[in-house]
Amino acid sequence: MKTSTILFIFLTIIIIMALLYVVAVLMKRKNEEKLDELEERKVALFDLPVFEEVQEVKRMHLVGQSQNTFREWNQRWADISTAAFAELESKIFEVENLNDTFRFIKVKDSLENAFDTMDNMEKEVAAIRTGLKELKTSEERNSEAVQEALDKYEMIKETVKSSEKQFGPATENIKERVVSIENEFTQFVALNTSGDPMEARGVLESAEKHTQELEKIVEEIPPLYAKLDTEYPAQIKEIETGYKQMKQDNYRFPEINVEQEIADVQAKVTEANNILGKGLLTEVSNINKVIEEQIDHLYDVLETEIKGRDYVKTNLPTVSEYVTHVEKNNRQLMIELDHTSQSYALNNNELGRARGFQTKVEELGQEMTNLNEAVKNKEVVFSTAEKNLKDSFNILKEVEGQQVEISTALKDLRKDEKAAAGKIEGYEFQLKTLKRRVEKRRLPGIPQSYLDYFFVTSDRLEELTTELNRLRIDMTYINKLVGLVESDLDVLETKTDELIDSAALTEQMLQYANRYRHTHKNVADAMERSLMLFSQEFKYQEALDEIGVALEQVEPGAFKRIESYYYQSETEEI
Repeated sequence: MKTSTILFIFLTIIIIMALLYVVAVLMKRKNEEKLDELEERKVALFDLPVFEEVQEVKRMHLVGQSQNTFREWNQRWADISTAAFAELESKIFEVENLNDTFRFIKVKDSLENAFDTMDNMEKEVAAIRTGLKELKTSEERNSEAVQEALDKYEMIKETVKSSEKQFGPATENIKERVVSIENEFTQFVALNTSGDPMEARGVLESAEKHTQELEKIVEEIPPLYAKLDTEYPAQIKEIETGYKQMKQDNYRFPEINVEQEIADVQAKVTEANNILGKGLLTEVSNINKVIEEQIDHLYDVLETEIKGRDYVKTNLPTVSEYVTHVEKNNRQLMIELDHTSQSYALNNNELGRARGFQTKVEELGQEMTNLNEAVKNKEVVFSTAEKNLKDSFNILKEVEGQQVEISTALKDLRKDEKAAAGKIEGYEFQLKTLKRRVEKRRLPGIPQSYLDYFFVTSDRLEELTTELNRLRIDMTYINKLVGLVESDLDVLETKTDELIDSAALTEQMLQYANRYRHTHKNVADAMERSLMLFSQEFKYQEALDEIGVALEQVEPGAFKRIESYYYQSETEEI
């Protein structure tokens, strides 16, 4: 082997060994850093004032459940500070030895094991400190809360002692609650003094709850009892006194047993007092609502009769006079109907209605007589009488309104007759004017349809005149005829305008079309047909249409121009 090759191999070995040494040194240093971290955490853990906290709680001289809990935390701290600490020290020492001898694979496992032990120790110490803190806080909280609860209890106790009367039948129940709460506080003090704050806390919470309940009861009972002891009895007595006086004053209550209802209310008050003695405040409140409703009802019953009497005394004379007034009006209406029926047909059962009014008014008059007698004999139920008077008044008001309606309608008959008669002359003049307009045109003839409508209108007008001249006229039918005649005349006037205009326009169109007669055969033929329709058949609109179409064919726009000129001339003439 060559010398250079041997040298190369030797150098390579040296380099590899150097690299391995460097890696080993680095890994050792990294492990030492982790060991330092572990050492710092160990020192920090045992620097915590756990021992002082244990001693502080220990000095509270706890007993019972609290003492058992403390012993558990104390034992767990003892285990940590002795066995667990020794175990951790052993593991750290093992890691150091393995690291110094470069046994890095075992170092890794041992180091992880040591860190796990450290984590568990820290968690355990945290749990121990939390448990000790809760024990201490519970003791301190009991000390603070007890004074507050005792103060409230003493205040309630003093209130009950100094104001027993305002609690009525609930006094004994309240005293029993006071004694029960006092026993709970005594038990609490005993437990707290003997060093068992956790059990004492439960007793204190129960005492606080019962104290709050008692405080609410002490607040709510006085107003409830005041109603049962003072307000309701006073109201019941007032109702009893008022009822007796009203009976002496001859008031009647046929639909209600007031005495029985008063007894029912008194029974409810007794029931509510008994339940109040048991401390069942919700039930008492519900019964009180029922009592108030019953009392309000009784007040309403008495007040209704009192108001009824006042109403009857005030309005009975008024309604009686109203009956007389309406009866008088009806007699006058009957006379007026009898007189009117001789000249006019009455189509709306006016006479029958008036007789019905008379019957109803007579019935009401008898009711007023009976009511006056009942009042005089002190045999009236005023609330019922009040309702009857109001009903009677409304009936009389309705009857009077219908009387006025009929009377007004009778007056309208005469007005309508006069108005219809006054229109006859105008209708006749309008009809004659339309006739003269047609005659003035000197047409070759009049279309039969126009003549038919003219004669229908004329006959209708004649019928209207005949109806108005009857001894006993029917204004309903006459008013209908007036409307028909007016409508007929309007239609006839329109037909007259159409007749005259179509005839005149036909003549002008024929005259204008004459210039095309020899040059346009269609115009000549149209003129011939138009003349026949005009002069023989008197169909002036058809004649106009015939010549108009032909003229438009040879001279578009001519028809419209001639038509416009015609209507313009007619307007100027008018």
